Amino acid sequence: MAAWALAACLGSPDCFREEVFCAALVTDTQGLDDHGIHADAWLGLQEAQENGLADRIDYIESVDSRDYLKNIVYFADRGYDVILTSGIALADETLQSADLKPDSVFVGLSQPFEESRPNLVSVTFPEDQMGFAAGLLAARISRTGIVAGICETSGIDSMRRYCEGFRAGAEYIPETNVEVLIAYREDGDSETLFLDDAWGYETASLLAKRGADVIFAAGGGTGQGALRAASDLGILSIGAERDQAAVLGESGSSVVTSFYGAARLEVQEVMRSLRAGGMSGARSGQIQFVPLGAVFPPNLGIEVDTALKMLENGEILTNVTP
Repeated sequence: MAAWALAACLGSPDCFREEVFCAALVTDTQGLDDHGIHADAWLGLQEAQENGLADRIDYIESVDSRDYLKNIVYFADRGYDVILTSGIALADETLQSADLKPDSVFVGLSQPFEESRPNLVSVTFPEDQMGFAAGLLAARISRTGIVAGICETSGIDSMRRYCEGFRAGAEYIPETNVEVLIAYREDGDSETLFLDDAWGYETASLLAKRGADVIFAAGGGTGQGALRAASDLGILSIGAERDQAAVLGESGSSVVTSFYGAARLEVQEVMRSLRAGGMSGARSGQIQFVPLGAVFPPNLGIEVDTALKMLENGEILTNVTP
């Protein structure tokens, strides 16, 4: 990795020079081809460079979680002005890097920090709002009047916000009059956290037997198990965290859309603010969803998009506690 990066720097702008603005991205082990935050963040950096917000951009796809800190510090040691890290898995290393390298600014995408630093920016994407939009959509497309949300343990705040947001969204429109079934993986093995495909599959199958004909799922591999079950059962499903239909392929044939953070837009907004004089603290990012297929009326996609805008500006409240 180091040899590749050093070779890449030959003949390139010197990031230590004040007039040269350099930015880099470090991903977790999923890499750039994740159909989600990593790919979107890199696209945002590329567009930032095209728009004159950066002179040089680079990335490292982490191969091993033990390399996270080393990969982040690599760019700081070479004078990069901004280093973005994508995904909650890098949160501890991002905070540590901000302490070790005060001359660089560190931007944690999907990383909430309990501590603040003058050179640290947190960009999070409101899971309750994504769940809410998914619930509203589920209520609209359900034929049985029963919809289900399946999430990893409620002890993880982001998972609780996803599924409780889903409940609120499904119940938001009184005339739909839907029954909402929610399941959390509360008693599972900690070693299979976010990896319990079998539990997700079994739980989705059980809820389908209770009449649910739309399944919303979040929680890494655990959620993907539920989406696979929906596809096998021939019922509709809604994903989260990344474009699950693209990730799962044929196993995700039932996924009508997925909700996840618009990292591309947020990277450019942060870069623009930093170039204009700096920023730190926390930012609540925008949400995007995969366009609905032609089998759904166009006004349905418009309704979902409108709901997301109203959630963003506070016209709709999910009432899910932080």
